[in-house]
Amino acid sequence: MSDASESMVIEPPAEEVKQAPQTKADTEAEQLGKEDKGERPASAEDPRKQEPHSRPDSGHLHHDEGQTAGEKIEEEPEKPVEKQETSHDKRQGGQEEEDQESQEMGQEGEQTAQRGEDLVQGGEGMSQEAAELPGGDLALGSGESSLRESEGGEGKGKHSPPGGDPLEDSLVYTATPRTLFEEKEEPLLKAHPLTLEWVFGINQNLPVFSLQDEGRIVILYGSSHTVVMYDYTNSTQHILQGHCSPISCLCVSEDRRWVASADKGPESLVIIWDSYSGIPVQTLFHCHPEGGVLAMAMTPDAKYVATIGAEAAQRVCIWDWSSQREDPVCTAELSAAHGVQDYILFNPSDCTQLVSNSESQVVFYSWNNENLEYTVPQVTEKSFNKVVGSFSQTVFHFRASQALTGTSLGNLVVWDRIRIPTLLKPHNKQAKKMMHVQKDSITVLTVTDSYIVTGDSKGHVKFFSDQLLLLTWYNHFNLDPVRSISFAKELPSLARGETAYPSDCTIKADKLIIRNFVISATDAVVLHVAAEATQVNTLVQEHCKPLHAVACHPAQPVICMGSYCGVLKVWDYQCKKYICSRIFEKENEINCLTYDPKGLLIGVGFASGTVYILDALSLNNVCSEPFRYAKDAITHITFSSDSKYFATADAEFTVTVFNVVPKNGEKSWQYLGRQRAHYKPIQDIMFGITLDSKMPRLLSLGMDRVLVEYDLSDSSKDDLRILASDHIEQSAVAKCMTWYPPITKESFILTANDQFKMKLYNSTTKMCRKTLLGPTYGSPLKKIALLPVACSNELKTSYLAYITEDQVGLQILPVDGNPHKSSAVVCHPKGVSSFACSYDGKYVFTAGGGDFTVFSWETNMNALEAAACLGGQDLIPFYSLLEGGRDGELFRELEDYFYYCQLRTQGIDTMETRQVSTKIPLTETPFVMRALGFYPTEQEVEDMLNEVKFSKYVDTGKYVIDIDLAELLKLYINHRPAFGISTYELQHAFEVLGLQNKNCGNALNRGKLLQLLQSTGEHMTEEELAEYFSTLLGLNPEGGRSELGNYDSAGSKYLLENAIPEEITAEMFTVDILGLPTFILGPEPSEEQLTTQESE
Repeated sequence: MSDASESMVIEPPAEEVKQAPQTKADTEAEQLGKEDKGERPASAEDPRKQEPHSRPDSGHLHHDEGQTAGEKIEEEPEKPVEKQETSHDKRQGGQEEEDQESQEMGQEGEQTAQRGEDLVQGGEGMSQEAAELPGGDLALGSGESSLRESEGGEGKGKHSPPGGDPLEDSLVYTATPRTLFEEKEEPLLKAHPLTLEWVFGINQNLPVFSLQDEGRIVILYGSSHTVVMYDYTNSTQHILQGHCSPISCLCVSEDRRWVASADKGPESLVIIWDSYSGIPVQTLFHCHPEGGVLAMAMTPDAKYVATIGAEAAQRVCIWDWSSQREDPVCTAELSAAHGVQDYILFNPSDCTQLVSNSESQVVFYSWNNENLEYTVPQVTEKSFNKVVGSFSQTVFHFRASQALTGTSLGNLVVWDRIRIPTLLKPHNKQAKKMMHVQKDSITVLTVTDSYIVTGDSKGHVKFFSDQLLLLTWYNHFNLDPVRSISFAKELPSLARGETAYPSDCTIKADKLIIRNFVISATDAVVLHVAAEATQVNTLVQEHCKPLHAVACHPAQPVICMGSYCGVLKVWDYQCKKYICSRIFEKENEINCLTYDPKGLLIGVGFASGTVYILDALSLNNVCSEPFRYAKDAITHITFSSDSKYFATADAEFTVTVFNVVPKNGEKSWQYLGRQRAHYKPIQDIMFGITLDSKMPRLLSLGMDRVLVEYDLSDSSKDDLRILASDHIEQSAVAKCMTWYPPITKESFILTANDQFKMKLYNSTTKMCRKTLLGPTYGSPLKKIALLPVACSNELKTSYLAYITEDQVGLQILPVDGNPHKSSAVVCHPKGVSSFACSYDGKYVFTAGGGDFTVFSWETNMNALEAAACLGGQDLIPFYSLLEGGRDGELFRELEDYFYYCQLRTQGIDTMETRQVSTKIPLTETPFVMRALGFYPTEQEVEDMLNEVKFSKYVDTGKYVIDIDLAELLKLYINHRPAFGISTYELQHAFEVLGLQNKNCGNALNRGKLLQLLQSTGEHMTEEELAEYFSTLLGLNPEGGRSELGNYDSAGSKYLLENAIPEEITAEMFTVDILGLPTFILGPEPSEEQLTTQESE
């Protein structure tokens, strides 16, 4: 509350200009006059021919003597307004009859003490009205919950399920306001490997609503693609999940029973939830398929929902969600000249009227079962001879004919009905006045009981009377601009002698009886204000800028997260309690962070290139000054296992190492050296242990496909040396790496690449020992980490946690290509930046980056193991990966080729006795792969042969020289392209290497093509090139022979010149030379894959 000495200077109002008396008023004009007086018009009907859910005027606050108004009222002469209709049948205009001006706003001299009684009477009227709601397809009982709750908080009344008769056993029908947060027994078996358990963060661009305020404080807000119902009193959350895209708008019914959420994704949804049970009761699909939902509102009785789309030509739709109707009741298309309409509201006194606004235009609507009409009154600087400002929000006044719009210059534009009889319709309004009520921009405008409430850009909240007289204001919240204000559904208690309600700004300083309210700001802070005694509690205080950094303590249930707003916060994720935080003033963009293995230190990397080493308990600096050796953002950060080394990677492709040295009897961190061993961005860095000496070893993996190991033992200050540099990929790009757990005798490094493959490399020789099919969930694996195994793990199995572009998942180890051993869920639709695993493996935390949130996922390994068992044992999971399965044509061909290789090995024409075997020579593997349509490169052939050849060498010391059908099937599935052969890469190569021909296509000259094949990549000799082209073009008889023969290259040059055309296009090369099916453009690769191809 403001200090008593603070005051607002308000000029006295000018007298309103009276209309000339008319002769006679018709029935419609009389009804309008009743609306002006706050009465309900007799002809206002629900679109279903029922009475609208009207709210009687609950009393007005009037002028006190000596109180002044906001500013001189500027009258605007009446003029025609722009009018548009979408209905086929236009309504008939009213007769040109008289219409007397509505009575003036308020009466001076009445005692302000009457306000309390008016408010209580208004509340009783609202209660009676809520108990007598009109019937229909959906009996929602608006306001019933707050009026019929017992002292224990359980509602006595039952609620019907939407669109049908009440079901006594329905969870929706039997739910009460306390049902959702009652303590329930945890199920013994959980169905999903990953369950969203807690949400850290809030979408500050969405409003926050007060759901319960009596006995417990419950609020509702959006976070990424979820809706969170947060019980502040008991520190619990219930998360509503159903959207696949970030939520774009929220709204609630007047009794807070029904919640509507919508998104702007490619498959936009509107979901109606029951807030008592947490159950979705209706889903509207494809409401606005071209852009999603931008704004939404619900009638007070929750029967209808209005949506505004984000299309180029916006559509406004009215939905009867309680019925089985899938299309909107009525729609209207808005012109782009009206601006982007991003706010919409129903008239609480008449649900057939709506209002929406953009920054420049306000649109008023009137609708029935078939038609939605609207008008767009024009307001310019000339309307009142002063600057209006940008519109923020619009509300309907207590008087049904009036509306108010807040502006960025602190003005309130008053809209009222046009008094021209020919234009006498509810939605035909014009700007009548503009009042300057404050200096700061009005960001929120709402109405509660008999008050008009504003929130502004300085975080202040002001209460005005119905005549815009300032009654009180709150200016001590220290908030950023106000985003929303939501008042409790519970009525305030009466003002008695022992109550501590604030006093208004009148001379008599009467008690101002207002409801408790929740206020949210753009800095991701949510406050609860108890009006009586003015108690303020901070309900939510989260990050308001992108959050990319998250790390877990190695031995305690503690998580640390940092964002671009420079805030580093530490939470106890079991108790859901905030522990400590630190705000960095100079370096305010935290990009990555990590704990050391002992849990004593935290390393923090910033987007500026600065590195801090902090004490994990106090978050104070360990070093006197931060390290500033990098000139670009720190992208990766890690400690060695003994906490003696600390390494970072930055956006300049450089690795920097720090180490601990004794100094003055204490350990101190110092700079060791930097090395730029990559020419493309660094994908990952990690420390390991040398097998023989236990000395830390450091490796870095780059987008240049190079794995670099650094020589820490021989490095000195300013001299970081490289021990080895190995090119580990040929065409794919490795995305991440980790140490493979010791479940085999051989030590491996596990990597994942952008072709959905996971590879095991010998940690010493860097030889590729195994290639396996990884999870295929839309995008390649982005980061991987071993999930710590809890001591109570009975299965004694290792697991891998991973993230893709927008999903988080778990993988059972060892990796073998079985798709049923992996599971993933969408975690952050706009992209997940990083993740961390708890010390006991029970939780996985994902950071959403641009959605400002961190999600806590509870793991359930029993569900993951059960899914793997249901997928089948041995070869059954791999059969499902073949086209047609085990009984399909592809598997039959594989069997035929397998047996054919046995025949060919012993000689097709031999007369000796056949040796029956279950295996074929390993050297036959490449031929079978090519026969099946997989054309591996020479490097891939070598990797396949080495994989089988050395598979038992560690155990037996012998090479494997043959392969059976089962191993051949697994080898084929794991090595072939995950999604088949695409012609896109071939077409892209012609676009890069070729020149435009006369048909405006890209083509290669025959000579250039032959030169490229002989000089780049796995280049061929001239003899090999002649043999392969001759065979492909049918000039070599080998194509019809069963055994390999010798090729005579004599005359090959002449044959090639005649068989290959002078100019070759991508389609010609694919169809005519390679003999593949009709040229079809494959799926477009990701931007990263395209960049990689262009660099090559």
